[in-house]
Amino acid sequence: MKELCKELAEEQQSLDNLVLLLTEEQWRQPVPFYNWTIYDEVAHICYFDDRSLLALQDRAAFASDAGVLLKQLSLNGSWPSLVDGRMGRMTGKELLAHWRVTRMKMLDGLSEMDAKGRLPWYGPDMSVRSFITARVMETWAHGQDVFDALRVRRINGDRLRHIAHIGVTTLGWSFINRGLSQPELPPRVELLSPSGNLWTWGKEAATDRVTGSAEDFCLVVTQRRHLRDTSLKVNGHLAEQWMAIAQCFAGPPADGPAPGVRVVSYA
Repeated sequence: MKELCKELAEEQQSLDNLVLLLTEEQWRQPVPFYNWTIYDEVAHICYFDDRSLLALQDRAAFASDAGVLLKQLSLNGSWPSLVDGRMGRMTGKELLAHWRVTRMKMLDGLSEMDAKGRLPWYGPDMSVRSFITARVMETWAHGQDVFDALRVRRINGDRLRHIAHIGVTTLGWSFINRGLSQPELPPRVELLSPSGNLWTWGKEAATDRVTGSAEDFCLVVTQRRHLRDTSLKVNGHLAEQWMAIAQCFAGPPADGPAPGVRVVSYA
């Protein structure tokens, strides 16, 4: 797991580098995601890295805490206020220092585990490999909100494959989560990686297809962009239906941004 943890560490460091020199006023700047702030985004990532550490260290304690958290969320409904209530309100600088310590401990623990080991989470247990790639996805998705808020163009690497793979494999979940029947024959997905390689999923004979850049695909399945604001090509009714409801993260059905809402002019 050391190589996969290295990729997660790289994703975390990319966001760390972005917020390192922010003023306290900038930390409170809103992002284009449900009226959150830059502080809220990093605090969210930090909090679930901390819960990941708890899952590694004490399964029983994690299970107990997870039950309390989900109950609080159902009553409160706001992730930022819930996270603040549990972590305590810190300055941006204090939050960044806390996240560095938390994520290092988490990475140290995960790197020593077997890929086929299991860890508890908010729902079914996850394999260690899936657990780490989910942390890559969440860090990347919430990090994108910060890059967009600061008008900084992100330079992605091929670790995007982890996010794209989650996007593809959660196709069934995206339908079931909305009470729809899971497709029998998934669309063919062909994506161009940041390094120029072609990544593919699904049967080559499939008539429904999604093609384009891996970055655009990841932006859509994490609901950071509307399909129309990307260069993805979608062919077939099933593929169109999927891209309209794609959701590669857990939780109740969520709708991504409307067309044009997350179009960003980078500095």
